[in-house]
Amino acid sequence: MTPSPPFALPTFDVRDVPFSVRGSWLDLSPVVGLHTRHDDVHLVSHRNGMHAVLRCEPVAGSAPVEWHADAARFTWRAGHAAVEAVFAGLRALRLRGTALALRLVDAAGGLTPFTGTYLYVDPVDGSAVFTSYETGRRYRVTMLTGRLEVDGSEALGVADRAVTLGAGEPSWEAVVEEIDAAAEPFVPLGTFDETVAAVARTFTDYLDAVAPWRSAATPAADLAAYVLWSATAAPEGLAARESVLMSMHWMDKLWSWDHCFNALALAAGQPDAALDQFLAPFDHQDATGALPDSITHSEVLYNFVKPPIHGWALRHLRARASRALTDAQLREIHGRLARWSTFWLERRRVAGHALPYYQHGNDSGWDNSTTFDVDRVIESPDLAAFLVLQLEVLADLSDELGLASAAWRAERDALLHALVDELWTGTELVAVGALSGRASTATSLLNLLPLVLGERLPDDVRAALAARVERHLTEFGPATEPVDSPHYEDDGYWRGPIWAPSTALIEDGLRVSGFTDLADTVSARFRALCERSGFAENFDARTGAGLRDRAYTWTAAVYLVLAADAVSRG
Repeated sequence: MTPSPPFALPTFDVRDVPFSVRGSWLDLSPVVGLHTRHDDVHLVSHRNGMHAVLRCEPVAGSAPVEWHADAARFTWRAGHAAVEAVFAGLRALRLRGTALALRLVDAAGGLTPFTGTYLYVDPVDGSAVFTSYETGRRYRVTMLTGRLEVDGSEALGVADRAVTLGAGEPSWEAVVEEIDAAAEPFVPLGTFDETVAAVARTFTDYLDAVAPWRSAATPAADLAAYVLWSATAAPEGLAARESVLMSMHWMDKLWSWDHCFNALALAAGQPDAALDQFLAPFDHQDATGALPDSITHSEVLYNFVKPPIHGWALRHLRARASRALTDAQLREIHGRLARWSTFWLERRRVAGHALPYYQHGNDSGWDNSTTFDVDRVIESPDLAAFLVLQLEVLADLSDELGLASAAWRAERDALLHALVDELWTGTELVAVGALSGRASTATSLLNLLPLVLGERLPDDVRAALAARVERHLTEFGPATEPVDSPHYEDDGYWRGPIWAPSTALIEDGLRVSGFTDLADTVSARFRALCERSGFAENFDARTGAGLRDRAYTWTAAVYLVLAADAVSRG
């Protein structure tokens, strides 16, 4: 074993954060499916969905095995014996054993005509190859030094299919590659330790770019950057650009609003990557101008949309970006943003109504928010507010490019008037059923998101919304449903837990509305929550415990954005 590189790398529990590298669709993790965690680490592929391909079993007898992971190296350790892993490229996992063998076992189970894995020994080079129906790829295992044992070669039906690396040997090296129909033999570009050092340098360069401001006062910045870096997948399949997935657990997609928060975290240090994140869903914009609900390697879904926060995000992205966008890029964005805005104006308004509507909570991104309890198809204050901002950004961009802007401003003004005139009760903002006209409940934090409009709202409306934020505020941040609400649930998704995007929007809304002290409190409490509980999908509002998927990129991204802003404010 050799010492770690001469700079600190973030360490983590692989049960919470998968081990991967920027660009790869593979990871090492015991998490193999929706809320499903095994006792063994698996090689998991995210091509054609999330699939556990190989179960990795150290051959340690009765000796206890511990796992250790940092940004460049994963280790199974049994006393003084160990197996180490490092990504040698995007599709190759290089392995090194010292007095410990590793057994790689087919994780798919029996082979039928439509499922499972077929194992054979290549007659040319002696490598063992697992062929997976689920991922549509092959997994070639090649010894670089040492001996390979194969069980279940060419077996059909239910059988044990496994290879054992380095049995009975003091040291060995091997590589597992995800390949297509065939590939050239693996050629190491350096020693195992040189490969580890190269990965470490690549990550550190990324970290220095996205969080150059980090210090002891921002102790989670390194891990936040790793969560983003390791969940970034190379362009492949239906993902036309390098894409930061929500997670390398089961939430292995890019949804058409989460990408905005990830783009903001990258804007200052990785402006080209940030622009790719922003534009990714627009690559699949449909004929009506709608964005898809989500994108992943082999699937694009249009069953729902997501809220039009893209104008809000573009304004912030341009303010943060370390370089100006080119005229060609701005013109592309203008065209796409215009079609997206027109979708809401032409396809999501009842005849004679000024306000657009959601068809379901999923359209808002707040799937089961209490705002949707009375009616599902609603004209919602957050939707109107986001579209007001988007139309304003579109009008400003039109002016910048020498294009007509008056129509966009007229739509903005009419929508802003309708938001206040139709949804403000005098004490609170409510949604109304697009068909029924019934008012929604108003206990959800969703109803307070129009704070992002800032001074465009009347003073009394802003003050009332800010006061209601305080009712949602816990020691960890703003709960999506107040903890004293009869509808509150500790693990209720959008009916109580604290989420990163809602926190980011509320924090920004408070700040632009003039409630800077409250905005500072929201920021500080959420950052402390991440530093304590990591980057979970959401958090228990009463205990601060992480819930659901534990390695969520928009949570890491919001932490980085809020931390950078806090540092800049001093």
